[in-house]
Amino acid sequence: MKRLTDRRRILFAAGTAAAAMVAGAVSTPAADIQGTIAYEGGGEIPKGRIAIHLEDTAPQAKRQSPPQDVRLTSDGGAKAIEFSLEMTQGLSPSPGQEIVARLERADGWLLARGSATFTPDAPVQIVLYTVMY
Repeated sequence: MKRLTDRRRILFAAGTAAAAMVAGAVSTPAADIQGTIAYEGGGEIPKGRIAIHLEDTAPQAKRQSPPQDVRLTSDGGAKAIEFSLEMTQGLSPSPGQEIVARLERADGWLLARGSATFTPDAPVQIVLYTVMY
């Protein structure tokens, strides 16, 4: 005779599956942010250093870790540069945060700046605009 599965076994199996899903979601590392940088008007990006970081909008007391900077170099001939912003354990992006890119000369003088809003599972497109002093 076949034995019927009792209610306790079904609930236990469902609870175990739910706990495994939660544990898997917690242990999964944050995904890297992929994107492209372009210059205003579709022109070539000027020669200089580019620093890209995730702007932390949390108050100073609640920040978990300093933002990681990605450093790139522009040779003055590219119309677009691809980047990857690596997420660390302490830093997890949330929708609505900004990704900021700054183009500086070798002497540190700011040439251009741009930003884009972070959207999960979408590539970021940042346009650099000339800074006016």
